[in-house]
Amino acid sequence: MIKFNGVNHLAMATGDMDKTIRFWRDLLGMRLVAGLGSPGYRHYFFEISEHDLLAFFEWPGVEPIAEKDHGAPVSGPFAFDHVSFGVETEEDLWELKEKLDSAGFWVSEVVDHGFIHSIYSFDPNNIPIEFSYSVGGIEIRKNPAMRDKKPSAVTLEGPEPRLNIWPSVERPTPVDERRVYPGAGSELFHGLKKGETA
Repeated sequence: MIKFNGVNHLAMATGDMDKTIRFWRDLLGMRLVAGLGSPGYRHYFFEISEHDLLAFFEWPGVEPIAEKDHGAPVSGPFAFDHVSFGVETEEDLWELKEKLDSAGFWVSEVVDHGFIHSIYSFDPNNIPIEFSYSVGGIEIRKNPAMRDKKPSAVTLEGPEPRLNIWPSVERPTPVDERRVYPGAGSELFHGLKKGETA
Protein backbone atom coordinates (compact mmCIF):
# COMPACT_ATOMS: atom_id res chain seq x y z
CA MET A 1 0.00 0.00 0.00
CA ILE A 2 1.13 3.58 -0.69
CA LYS A 3 2.79 5.27 2.30
CA PHE A 4 2.09 8.99 2.50
CA ASN A 5 4.54 11.18 4.43
CA GLY A 6 2.52 14.36 4.93
CA VAL A 7 1.18 17.25 2.88
CA ASN A 8 3.93 18.02 0.39
CA HIS A 9 2.38 21.42 -0.16
CA LEU A 10 -0.96 23.14 0.16
CA ALA A 11 -1.36 25.79 -2.55
CA MET A 12 -3.31 29.00 -1.91
CA ALA A 13 -3.65 32.29 -3.79
CA THR A 14 -2.88 35.90 -2.91
CA GLY A 15 -2.99 39.29 -4.58
CA ASP A 16 -0.21 40.61 -2.33
CA MET A 17 2.79 38.32 -1.92
CA ASP A 18 4.67 40.84 0.21
CA LYS A 19 1.90 40.91 2.86
CA THR A 20 1.73 37.14 2.64
CA ILE A 21 5.49 36.81 3.20
CA ARG A 22 5.34 39.22 6.13
CA PHE A 23 2.64 37.09 7.77
CA TRP A 24 3.83 33.53 7.10
CA ARG A 25 7.60 34.09 7.24
CA ASP A 26 8.08 37.05 9.57
CA LEU A 27 5.15 36.70 11.98
CA LEU A 28 4.69 32.92 12.08
CA GLY A 29 8.31 31.96 11.39
CA MET A 30 7.88 29.68 8.34
CA ARG A 31 11.01 29.85 6.17
CA LEU A 32 10.60 31.03 2.56
CA VAL A 33 12.37 28.18 0.74
CA ALA A 34 11.56 28.59 -2.97
CA GLY A 35 10.16 31.15 -5.34
CA LEU A 36 9.32 31.40 -9.01
CA GLY A 37 8.24 34.52 -10.81
CA SER A 38 7.54 36.22 -14.10
CA PRO A 39 5.40 39.26 -14.98
CA GLY A 40 1.90 38.66 -13.58
CA TYR A 41 2.82 35.52 -11.68
CA ARG A 42 4.71 34.46 -8.57
CA HIS A 43 4.73 31.07 -6.84
CA TYR A 44 6.45 30.90 -3.43
CA PHE A 45 6.88 28.08 -0.91
CA PHE A 46 7.08 28.27 2.89
CA GLU A 47 8.41 25.46 5.09
CA ILE A 48 5.89 24.17 7.65
CA SER A 49 7.97 21.16 8.73
CA GLU A 50 10.62 18.86 7.33
CA HIS A 51 7.92 17.15 5.23
CA ASP A 52 5.31 19.84 4.63
CA LEU A 53 5.18 23.09 2.64
CA LEU A 54 2.68 25.89 2.15
CA ALA A 55 2.61 27.51 -1.29
CA PHE A 56 1.07 30.71 -2.60
CA PHE A 57 0.36 31.82 -6.14
CA GLU A 58 0.24 35.59 -6.66
CA TRP A 59 -1.90 36.69 -9.59
CA PRO A 60 -3.06 40.22 -10.48
CA GLY A 61 -6.61 40.90 -9.35
CA VAL A 62 -6.79 38.29 -6.59
CA GLU A 63 -8.61 39.78 -3.61
CA PRO A 64 -8.92 38.45 -0.06
CA ILE A 65 -11.78 36.00 0.22
CA ALA A 66 -14.92 36.86 2.14
CA GLU A 67 -14.44 36.13 5.82
CA LYS A 68 -16.16 32.92 6.93
CA ASP A 69 -16.02 31.44 10.40
CA HIS A 70 -14.15 28.14 10.61
CA GLY A 71 -16.56 25.22 10.27
CA ALA A 72 -19.66 27.37 9.72
CA PRO A 73 -22.02 25.67 7.23
CA VAL A 74 -22.36 27.13 3.74
CA SER A 75 -24.38 26.32 0.63
CA GLY A 76 -23.56 26.46 -3.05
CA PRO A 77 -20.19 25.71 -4.66
CA PHE A 78 -17.54 25.38 -1.99
CA ALA A 79 -14.25 23.50 -1.62
CA PHE A 80 -12.18 24.68 1.31
CA ASP A 81 -13.03 25.49 4.92
CA HIS A 82 -9.77 25.94 6.83
CA VAL A 83 -6.32 24.47 7.35
CA SER A 84 -4.88 23.47 10.72
CA PHE A 85 -1.14 23.58 11.38
CA GLY A 86 0.20 21.37 14.15
CA VAL A 87 2.53 22.78 16.80
CA GLU A 88 4.88 20.81 19.05
CA THR A 89 3.92 22.17 22.47
CA GLU A 90 1.04 23.93 24.17
CA GLU A 91 3.47 26.78 24.87
CA ASP A 92 3.87 27.17 21.08
CA LEU A 93 0.09 27.59 20.84
CA TRP A 94 0.06 30.37 23.43
CA GLU A 95 3.07 32.06 21.80
CA LEU A 96 1.27 32.09 18.44
CA LYS A 97 -1.89 33.46 20.05
CA GLU A 98 0.06 36.32 21.60
CA LYS A 99 1.99 37.08 18.38
CA LEU A 100 -1.18 37.19 16.28
CA ASP A 101 -2.94 39.39 18.84
CA SER A 102 0.05 41.75 19.15
CA ALA A 103 0.22 42.06 15.35
CA GLY A 104 -3.43 43.11 15.19
CA PHE A 105 -4.89 39.88 13.79
CA TRP A 106 -8.09 38.49 15.27
CA VAL A 107 -7.36 35.27 17.15
CA SER A 108 -9.72 33.05 19.11
CA GLU A 109 -9.37 31.83 22.65
CA VAL A 110 -7.72 28.41 23.09
CA VAL A 111 -10.36 25.76 22.37
CA ASP A 112 -10.29 22.21 23.81
CA HIS A 113 -11.41 19.67 21.18
CA GLY A 114 -10.56 16.65 23.34
CA PHE A 115 -7.67 15.35 21.25
CA ILE A 116 -6.28 18.79 20.31
CA HIS A 117 -6.21 22.31 21.72
CA SER A 118 -6.61 24.93 19.00
CA ILE A 119 -6.64 28.62 18.20
CA TYR A 120 -8.26 30.11 15.11
CA SER A 121 -7.33 33.14 13.03
CA PHE A 122 -7.15 34.48 9.45
CA ASP A 123 -4.13 35.36 7.31
CA PRO A 124 -3.99 38.66 5.33
CA ASN A 125 -5.91 36.94 2.49
CA ASN A 126 -8.73 36.02 4.94
CA ILE A 127 -7.75 32.37 4.63
CA PRO A 128 -9.14 30.69 7.75
CA ILE A 129 -6.32 29.05 9.70
CA GLU A 130 -6.09 26.97 12.84
CA PHE A 131 -3.11 26.01 14.97
CA SER A 132 -3.41 22.79 16.96
CA TYR A 133 -1.49 21.12 19.76
CA SER A 134 -2.09 17.36 20.16
CA VAL A 135 -3.15 16.49 23.70
CA GLY A 136 -0.79 13.98 25.30
CA GLY A 137 -2.09 10.43 25.67
CA ILE A 138 -4.87 10.85 23.10
CA GLU A 139 -3.86 9.64 19.64
CA ILE A 140 -6.73 9.38 17.17
CA ARG A 141 -4.41 8.04 14.49
CA LYS A 142 -3.69 4.98 16.64
CA ASN A 143 -7.15 4.79 18.23
CA PRO A 144 -9.77 6.17 15.83
CA ALA A 145 -12.88 7.53 17.54
CA MET A 146 -16.24 7.96 15.79
CA ARG A 147 -19.21 9.55 17.56
CA ASP A 148 -21.48 10.23 14.57
CA LYS A 149 -25.08 9.56 15.71
CA LYS A 150 -26.14 8.54 12.20
CA PRO A 151 -23.08 7.19 10.40
CA SER A 152 -23.44 6.05 6.80
CA ALA A 153 -22.93 2.42 5.81
CA VAL A 154 -19.60 3.40 4.23
CA THR A 155 -18.48 4.99 7.51
CA LEU A 156 -19.43 1.84 9.44
CA GLU A 157 -16.95 -0.15 7.33
CA GLY A 158 -14.25 1.21 9.69
CA PRO A 159 -11.02 3.20 9.46
CA GLU A 160 -8.93 0.88 7.28
CA PRO A 161 -8.85 1.40 3.50
CA ARG A 162 -10.99 -1.00 1.44
CA LEU A 163 -8.58 -1.86 -1.34
CA ASN A 164 -11.05 -3.94 -3.37
CA ILE A 165 -13.51 -1.08 -4.01
CA TRP A 166 -11.74 0.45 -7.02
CA PRO A 167 -10.56 -1.32 -10.19
CA SER A 168 -7.11 -2.89 -10.04
CA VAL A 169 -4.30 -1.50 -12.17
CA GLU A 170 -4.34 -3.58 -15.35
CA ARG A 171 -0.87 -2.63 -16.62
CA PRO A 172 1.66 -0.87 -14.37
CA THR A 173 3.98 1.45 -16.32
CA PRO A 174 7.25 -0.42 -16.93
CA VAL A 175 10.31 1.35 -15.53
CA ASP A 176 11.81 1.86 -19.00
CA GLU A 177 8.63 3.66 -20.16
CA ARG A 178 8.42 6.09 -17.24
CA ARG A 179 9.03 9.73 -18.19
CA VAL A 180 9.23 12.80 -15.95
CA TYR A 181 8.71 16.12 -17.72
CA PRO A 182 9.99 19.55 -16.62
CA GLY A 183 7.37 21.80 -15.04
CA ALA A 184 7.36 25.16 -13.30
CA GLY A 185 10.22 25.14 -10.81
CA SER A 186 12.51 22.77 -12.67
CA GLU A 187 14.56 25.77 -13.81
CA LEU A 188 15.57 26.34 -10.17
CA PHE A 189 17.39 23.02 -10.02
CA HIS A 190 17.87 21.58 -13.53
CA GLY A 191 18.03 24.64 -15.77
CA LEU A 192 15.08 23.29 -17.79
CA LYS A 193 11.79 25.13 -18.14
CA LYS A 194 8.35 23.72 -18.74
CA GLY A 195 8.14 22.40 -22.30
CA GLU A 196 11.93 22.06 -22.74
CA THR A 197 13.63 18.69 -23.06
CA ALA A 198 17.13 17.61 -22.11
